[in-house]
Amino acid sequence: MIKVLNLTKKFASHKSLDNVNVDFNKDDYIALMGPNGAGKTTLIRTIMGYYHPTYGKVLIDGKNPIKKRTEVLSLVSFVPQLPPPIKLNLEELIKYIEVSSNVEKELIFYYANELKLDIKSNLKKSFFKLSGGMKQKMLIAISLAKKSSIIIYDEPTANLDPKARDDFYRLIKDNENGKVSIFVTHRLEEVKDIVNRQIYMDLGKIITDEKMKGLE
Repeated sequence: MIKVLNLTKKFASHKSLDNVNVDFNKDDYIALMGPNGAGKTTLIRTIMGYYHPTYGKVLIDGKNPIKKRTEVLSLVSFVPQLPPPIKLNLEELIKYIEVSSNVEKELIFYYANELKLDIKSNLKKSFFKLSGGMKQKMLIAISLAKKSSIIIYDEPTANLDPKARDDFYRLIKDNENGKVSIFVTHRLEEVKDIVNRQIYMDLGKIITDEKMKGLE
């Protein structure tokens, strides 16, 4: 579903990605790991069309994520490490997601409830003013409700308490069939039961790409 071919991305003289070749296929559940500056986030942002490749290309379900941006983003759910500064209140945000991404609001409420996030009591509250944990839960609930074929999480549990982390991984495990799921993480022990592939990056290259036993 995702094909990365000879991908290089430079920022001025710095080479953030160095001739990366990798495929992500249906039923791949990947832990994407590596030190800060390894190129993980650049790879994700290039896959999503936020960055233009310097050389090489990315195809999502055969589509160029820059030329076919709307079509590609309709296939993807993405939860960033740092929640965006959304000024809408939760009621407005849910309505926007409903209309723009054809997501059922009942599903957003369902997944939020599973994550112990009380949306109804906070509908008039600005997303921007929520706690870090509440923001993360809201974004995760939206990502699951969207029912995308590609899900990308960049350190999704960074702002979650241990119970919320357990809820998150339980929901992910229940929703993985037939998807590509990519977890950018520093905590392999957290995702080892739900991933079946570990990719380690450093200095803009893929150093190792190994199958794992997860999903048993």
